[in-house]
Amino acid sequence: MSEQPAPNFSYSNLNGRRTGVFYRTAALLLPGVRKVQAQIIPYAQAWQRANLAALSAPGPLWVALGDSMSQGIGASAYDQGWVGQLGRQLTRDGEPYRIVNLSVSGARVADVTDRQLPAMEQLGVRPDLVTVLIGSNDMVRRKYRDALPGAVGDLLRRLPPGTYIASLPNGQQVAAAVNALIDQSVAQRQLVAVDMRSRGPVSWKGRLAEDHFHPNDLGYAAMAKAFASAITDR
Repeated sequence: MSEQPAPNFSYSNLNGRRTGVFYRTAALLLPGVRKVQAQIIPYAQAWQRANLAALSAPGPLWVALGDSMSQGIGASAYDQGWVGQLGRQLTRDGEPYRIVNLSVSGARVADVTDRQLPAMEQLGVRPDLVTVLIGSNDMVRRKYRDALPGAVGDLLRRLPPGTYIASLPNGQQVAAAVNALIDQSVAQRQLVAVDMRSRGPVSWKGRLAEDHFHPNDLGYAAMAKAFASAITDR
């Protein structure tokens, strides 16, 4: 069982940045995008409340790091994303983790390194499980995409041993470079790769939310299965 955390932990699951021009325009034109974007604030607030409840409870601690996919954006409820679904599965399997989800919608790799990792360190406890799913937002713009391997390399050096980190299923060359770094970290840093290329959804048909970008409940179930397989193998 983890030791109790330091009191008065304060953390916001919102990044404070304005949504990019592309997504603002898409939200104006496409009802599905607008509907999914409307989840960002309430889902962040729901996780903030859940985090505080988890920190006041006993039991093994799981800290989730990442972006909107770890927030569950696109799912029917904040806890129907892959984090919530995996948490319930682990509980059924006899591993009832209390979840502190530090993910932020719109987060890039640098946000995990610069903001989420320090927040995890401020918890005052050593997590029993740490997961990372990040990189999709870095792929959108060229300046972030070009810097992605370096940013991931920095992140991998900062993650505690035993962290489960998902690979990028994107077929671009930069994603292959990132995945190679993750594969190397398995041996060098004692991290655990969650291979979304082979264990993630084979097809996204019927697994996407109304914005056609984020997963829906079924898509997140497939992602939870990939993490569950890696944890079981471990």
